[in-house]
Amino acid sequence: MKGWMGKFRALFLLGSLSLILSGCGVDKVSALKPEGYGAELLYDLMILSIAIMIFVFIVVMAIYTFVLIRYRQKKGQEDYIPKQTEGNKMLEIIWTVIPIILLLVLAVPTVTAVFDLAEESSDEADIRIDVTSAQFWWQFDYAGEEISTSQDLYIPKGERVYLTMKSADVIHSFWVPSIAGKIDTNPGDNENTMYLEATEEGVYWGQCAELCGPSHSLMDFRVVVVSPEEYEQWVSDMQNADPEAEPETQVAQEGKEIFENNCLSCHAIGSQPKGVGPNLTNFGDRTKVAGIMEPTKDNIKQWILNPNEIKPGNTMPANLVDEEEAGKVAEYLMQLKPSEVTPESAQ
Repeated sequence: MKGWMGKFRALFLLGSLSLILSGCGVDKVSALKPEGYGAELLYDLMILSIAIMIFVFIVVMAIYTFVLIRYRQKKGQEDYIPKQTEGNKMLEIIWTVIPIILLLVLAVPTVTAVFDLAEESSDEADIRIDVTSAQFWWQFDYAGEEISTSQDLYIPKGERVYLTMKSADVIHSFWVPSIAGKIDTNPGDNENTMYLEATEEGVYWGQCAELCGPSHSLMDFRVVVVSPEEYEQWVSDMQNADPEAEPETQVAQEGKEIFENNCLSCHAIGSQPKGVGPNLTNFGDRTKVAGIMEPTKDNIKQWILNPNEIKPGNTMPANLVDEEEAGKVAEYLMQLKPSEVTPESAQ
């Protein structure tokens, strides 16, 4: 009895803990709180499949309970054998047809959703963005707009934004749980496509969903959903960003010079030639440094001085500048704010 009670208590505690933890999480990152057309489709399919499984479970348990009670062994009937139904054609047909019907109920909307989510851009006026993944960051190039950003992807609310996905090194997977499903980004010429259509403004968390190296879990990005009017303003501001603009402070001016002498071979600002590293045009407006740290001067300095300590395995070289110079570069980067449309605009 004690053993049975111990197992029951352990099961009860485990169930209670699971229920409590199910309420924990971060806003704008859960597939169970869809705020995009693709995520809503996938959520509906999850609910449908769960409903079918619950229905099957209830029916099976009802039959099991009925048989358990109706045909339990009774005194004086130790040798009694109930009537056997082996070879009953009607029963064979029923338990063959019902699973087929249940599979069709799930398969039809699933196939419909697959074709729906595979839609590609057919209009030159559509917003099209080339997404390139690399260890361990994301690059976003806006086709026809001459805009490049990294880590923060800006899109308008209520419009379909078509993405063409590829990788610069290994296989990654692009996933914004609250807006859409996930899709792999592959090296070479094997490009994948998908679209995002957000129904609410906000800053949504994105994540690489494919094990891609030692800092896979740190390969975050954000999708900033703003109103169509704010998006048009952001596009105009980014197109007019001047990489030669003088910073406001003397320290930032010195940081700009240090940056140009040490960092422009990999990074770019505004219309400068694309490098192998992230584009930093709107670095000062980013929600995170390196996708994971708060955008403070000390964190930026730490990243510049020793990036591999923060994201092991990334290809950014360390110790290109000393601590004082890193502080000046950080001051400069924090002033790169070409637009008044920022993640705060989407809150």
